[in-house]
Amino acid sequence: MVSRRDFLDTLAVGAAGLAIGSTAKSYGQILGSNDRLNFAIIGLRWRGYAHLSALKANVDTARVSHICDVDSSILAKFAGIAEQELGYAPSSEKDFRHLLQQKDLDAITIATPDHWHTPLAIAAIQAGKHVYVEKPCSHNPAEGALLVQVQQKYQKLVQQGTQQRSCSRTMEAIDKIHNGLIGKPYFAKGWYSNVRKSIGTGQDAAVPPQLDWDLWQGPAPRRPYKDNIHPYNWHWFKHWGTGEALNNGTHSIDLCRWALGVDYPNSASSVGGRYHFKDDWQFPDTLVTSFDYGGKMISWEGKSCNGMKYYDHDAGLTVMGTTGSVFIYGDGGSGYEVYDLKGNKTGVFKDDSSTPFYDHLDGDIPTAAHFANLIAAIRKGEKLHAPISEGNVVVTMLQLSNISWALKRELQLDSRSGQILNDSQAMTMWGREYENGWAPHL
Repeated sequence: MVSRRDFLDTLAVGAAGLAIGSTAKSYGQILGSNDRLNFAIIGLRWRGYAHLSALKANVDTARVSHICDVDSSILAKFAGIAEQELGYAPSSEKDFRHLLQQKDLDAITIATPDHWHTPLAIAAIQAGKHVYVEKPCSHNPAEGALLVQVQQKYQKLVQQGTQQRSCSRTMEAIDKIHNGLIGKPYFAKGWYSNVRKSIGTGQDAAVPPQLDWDLWQGPAPRRPYKDNIHPYNWHWFKHWGTGEALNNGTHSIDLCRWALGVDYPNSASSVGGRYHFKDDWQFPDTLVTSFDYGGKMISWEGKSCNGMKYYDHDAGLTVMGTTGSVFIYGDGGSGYEVYDLKGNKTGVFKDDSSTPFYDHLDGDIPTAAHFANLIAAIRKGEKLHAPISEGNVVVTMLQLSNISWALKRELQLDSRSGQILNDSQAMTMWGREYENGWAPHL
């Protein structure tokens, strides 16, 4: 198998590329194509459908030219739905490297397992493509820092999929906070609750015939296939995933940081455990993490296996200040509430409940707006709402919370870079080992 580095080295020597598939092309696909950006969606399960829905919502400025997944059954299912929804058939690919040869491909979207996010984004940037990458943007802090460096070197746009930054109600709430709605904001708390089931104990099994297990693993050192990893439970294995803190905490802590106007903290501390089940899950199902800024603080509470809600919401954040508090809904940002110092509700601002927030493709209003922002940034120079230099901060913070939990101690941090101070053992967890030939590079 050709390595990632060897493959990328061939891009500069005149690969004319594979022609975009012409299967079932319709007039709707061709009309105005010179004015629209060509996107490839890579990773075709739940968030892949949200990407499809968002690009469909931006039909005047974007089209889906390619779709890609290493599982042929997932690819085939998605292809059928995409053709039905779009009125034309995007070209299907199993191997993302073929997409990078396409000279008329403008951008890729990444909804793969976490261990692929940075290597795939870097490969795309180096091939001249813009990128929309789901959170978390990286598997480990070293990757995130490298991704920022690569973006700055090649000057391609990279938007992280923290889509609530493009939600009008959330932007409205944050703007009001910044303009004194609750006095001086000093504490923000985010949370997430779910009732996830046990993933059991995986057994060695034959790789399903529809799955390219070698390409699925890609940059991660090779492991034997087990029956409780694909297609979703990889989230809970350190080798490929990043746990609930990065899976869902990223959204609320990103907004907490935005509301307080802070970047990297002075310290990070986490406690928790795998309390609910005894199985292969390698991260906490219950976690409380705190970030101290010296005068301000942020905390996150994750409950993967207990659906107890706060403010009658599974997810959200509360920003507390010297004259009151603001609760921002965590369901994509459809509203917020204002409270006085005594906890009395003084205002409710939310979207019309008759407007469907999620559509039948599991798309959502903020994701469509987030894609629109990226498209406008590419076409017109509009400022990104979640550029990777900004998005990587919250991802690194939550990766540090995982390290703090694993080592059972508070981490002291460099508030300029997020790097761990005076703890060589903790810094060994800053990066990871890669499969030979697959390590991302500047």
